[in-house]
Amino acid sequence: MQTAAPALVVAAAIVDSLDRPTRALCARRSAPAALAGRWELPGGKVEPGESPEAALHRELDEELGVQVRLGARLLGPESGDWPLLAGRTMRVWLAELLTTGTPEPLADHSALRWVGGDALEDLDWLDPDRPIAVALREVTA
Repeated sequence: MQTAAPALVVAAAIVDSLDRPTRALCARRSAPAALAGRWELPGGKVEPGESPEAALHRELDEELGVQVRLGARLLGPESGDWPLLAGRTMRVWLAELLTTGTPEPLADHSALRWVGGDALEDLDWLDPDRPIAVALREVTA
């Protein structure tokens, strides 16, 4: 019997500059209750028939009201992706804001914060996102 491929989740490590990143935009969850108050990178699930990149652009528009330019992927240990819970994996891209103005926590988040690379690990990250924060620190150092 063939097993289904793990569900793919996409996220953006939105940085202040793709050329010389020093800070990343982090998002504090507002729901569900078990995750509320913990930090993550913005993004979400890839819908059937949707490319990962299109899903990421859609999610960032829905969650933050922003448009971004995607840069390189932040590569994880599972064929470039990051392991999550329940058989899911997350694909993470570095991204730079194209939108003028300030990103707003429109859905699923209660706060957004620009965090310098040296302080990324100080946040209370969702457990699966902790190794991503470590990798992101290396990029923003």
